[in-house]
Amino acid sequence: MKNSNCIFCKIANGEIPSSTIYEDEDFRVFLDLGPAAKGHALIVPKEHYANIYELDDALCSRIFVLAKKLAVHMTEILHCDGFNIMQNNGAVAGQTVFHFHLHLIPRYKGDTAGICWNPGTADAEGLRRLAEELRV
Repeated sequence: MKNSNCIFCKIANGEIPSSTIYEDEDFRVFLDLGPAAKGHALIVPKEHYANIYELDDALCSRIFVLAKKLAVHMTEILHCDGFNIMQNNGAVAGQTVFHFHLHLIPRYKGDTAGICWNPGTADAEGLRRLAEELRV
């Protein structure tokens, strides 16, 4: 299914031009227009899924296999010093385009991508209770 109002559906399906670095029948990978660092790319499914909760397990697995393949390739070509693979779900988590996408962000010593958080604190008993509640 595609969403005719979704910019990522249009890019993924070739209706809007992009700087594509990989494409197959299910995904398009293109360079981000607002990159966090040189080489920042997005893996975007050609079908519309608003977020990770809507992906089926098989497609989700294939996305992460592709992410690893591209991270290895991009690291070799760009000679970056590290790599972030990020995915946001919901506005509060930083999602701005509501079509599932995975960020591939090469990292370089001294870059200003700033992808981090301030660590909180946790006590052993609180962690134990939370782990028990969340256990699958």
